[in-house]
Amino acid sequence: MKASTKVQLGKIIAKVRKEGFIKTRERRIPEEKIKALEEIATLLRKYRTIGICDLTKTPAKQLHTIRKLLRDRDMVIKVFKNRIFEHALNKADIPNREEVKKLLIGSNLFIFTNMNAFELKLLLDKVKVPKKAKPGDVAEKEIVISSGDTGLPTGPIMSVFGKLKIPIQVREGRIWVTRDTVVAKPGDKISSELASLLDKLGIEPFEFKLRLKAVYDSGLIIPGEKLVVDVDAIQNDVLKAIQQALSVAVEVALPEKQVLELSLSRAYRRAIVMAAELGFVTKEIATEVLQIALTKAQLLASLIAPKAPELGIELAAPKPAAEEAKEEKKEKKEEEEEKKEITEEELGEGLAALFG
Repeated sequence: MKASTKVQLGKIIAKVRKEGFIKTRERRIPEEKIKALEEIATLLRKYRTIGICDLTKTPAKQLHTIRKLLRDRDMVIKVFKNRIFEHALNKADIPNREEVKKLLIGSNLFIFTNMNAFELKLLLDKVKVPKKAKPGDVAEKEIVISSGDTGLPTGPIMSVFGKLKIPIQVREGRIWVTRDTVVAKPGDKISSELASLLDKLGIEPFEFKLRLKAVYDSGLIIPGEKLVVDVDAIQNDVLKAIQQALSVAVEVALPEKQVLELSLSRAYRRAIVMAAELGFVTKEIATEVLQIALTKAQLLASLIAPKAPELGIELAAPKPAAEEAKEEKKEKKEEEEEKKEITEEELGEGLAALFG
């Protein structure tokens, strides 16, 4: 058929359809797709946060275990086809949905929750399950085959032990490893022989966790790599900031009951030190004054004695090294305690006063 004839025929068919002589058969949408669409739209309206995880090369066994571990959490974990999820985004009319659609590539698992994005990431990082080694995998840590009975019978498998330089013995027809042996170090590739042997021994040296591509949180989309948080570092920074804030509050004598108690305690200690330094003797600080005077006298004597032997200044015999070290350690501890003006208990009390 010529091209011109095809064009004319197409025009005729279009005209007939337009005038109603030919009815176009409507495409019937499967019931399960309609149900999935409604379910997703309902979940999108109910939960503020959606985690999108990459399921590429995800072992079914590990995925099932993780879903089981997260079962008691206030979240819904589902796998949906990307096309249906796109339609559900339009139906739910959530903000910034066009950016969410850009993430729908490959096979995905969706987590619906009311946690914030960082809480979800921290939770998923904690949920890890063992995974078998496969040829080509890269070891993340040392893989060790422990000494003892492997439970494997003798046979061709013995040559694999030899190739991997694992010392063995045969006892009662079974293979025994004679000592703990490192078969892979961090960064080493797993060979097919090692992967097979680890599988036979029931050793799963790897850990699997869900790979979070991104999180949609109340209209904001955060890539997975931006959700990595050093909790210990942040905690240390917060504690340091709290301690500095409390120290400033104590220094300026913030008019709060607990803070004022710390301020008075600090002022009293400083007054004692100053009075002792000036030689102002009272019943309460007489011991401190005498100790300071004695220390200064001994120092002065040690400087004068070598230069003026005619004065006959006798210095106290040096103490044994062990005793001297013990005293120095004691003095150092006392100094540290003196410098540590805010105890943990005081810190807690002051923090409560500052922040209610």
